Amino acid sequence: MSTTKKATLTAVAVGLGLVAVSACGSGGDSGGGSGTGSKDVTLVSHSSFNVSKDVLKDFEKTSGYKVRILKDGDAGQAVNKAILTKGNPQGDVFFGVDNTLLSRALDNGLFQPYEAKDAGLVLPEYRLAKGERRVTPVDSGDICVNYDKKYFADKKLAPPRTFADLVKPAYKNLLVTENASTSSPGLGFLLGTAAQYGDDGWQGYWKKLKDNGVKVVDGWDQAYNQEFSGSAGGRKAKGDRPLVVSYASSPPVEVLYAKPRPQEAPTGVATGTCFRQVEYAGLLSNAKNAKGGKALLDFLSGKRFQDDMPLQMFVNPVRKGAQVPELFRKYGVEVEKPGTMAPKKIADNREPWVKSWTSLVLK
Repeated sequence: MSTTKKATLTAVAVGLGLVAVSACGSGGDSGGGSGTGSKDVTLVSHSSFNVSKDVLKDFEKTSGYKVRILKDGDAGQAVNKAILTKGNPQGDVFFGVDNTLLSRALDNGLFQPYEAKDAGLVLPEYRLAKGERRVTPVDSGDICVNYDKKYFADKKLAPPRTFADLVKPAYKNLLVTENASTSSPGLGFLLGTAAQYGDDGWQGYWKKLKDNGVKVVDGWDQAYNQEFSGSAGGRKAKGDRPLVVSYASSPPVEVLYAKPRPQEAPTGVATGTCFRQVEYAGLLSNAKNAKGGKALLDFLSGKRFQDDMPLQMFVNPVRKGAQVPELFRKYGVEVEKPGTMAPKKIADNREPWVKSWTSLVLK
């Protein structure tokens, strides 16, 4: 991502020299699809999807399906590719479209209706409008600026806490963020500034941010694992930016994979810069194995997967009664008042805002 995302920080493990599971099971079919009556079912997702091997194997044993997992880059890139290939999709289920991109996926007919078996156990704050059955909420998290604690301690400089802090001269040339047109966290950060400064104020804020030396890169992995000095990957790559747009769940990742494990996380979170993200999964409109896809969606909303997510993808479960591990609670950051935006407002403004942002920041 919620107390902490997506959500989506398994790539940190790659930065530490670890390899995440990219697929489990091969089945009898060749190619990207699953034939009618096939026991292969294919999940298409962003590069940060992960699940424990034993949890996935248990689903395969119980359901009789073999799961193929296709990872397709940053969430924004994965959604765009799924839309372009919707007539002949790479798989049966897509996981990882979030509230910043959901309207694009729905408007382009990416999903067909299906209500997961445990959809009624999704916490009320994450449910979509009544009657919307094309996607199922799976996880939540907060997109926030992270900071390198050592850098700020060495400089005897207080780390930034709010959007307003980021444009101060003390933080000039320190921040790296992702491209809002290609990256889900980059877009979430843009929406966070729009939520903070309003329709007429966010452009002026970004002009100040640009003047203060913000660096823009294509995606989260480059920003966090190469440019950010506070991550294990960034230190290895000699990254020189001590501020990065990431997630409130980044600190537990840095603790979990470090050897020896530190007493406190080496990174912190500027809680006044956060935007709430919710991720969804759906049955692709032209899925070749719709029956298997429905079983897979039931699994994603089920308790076993929801309990497993926090230390696999560093996101919060959205299922009532799901368990959050102690390490995740201890080192994650509680964001009491994240920025939010109504889905309709995102849908109405996302494209013109991204176009304006691109002209303002990248040209």
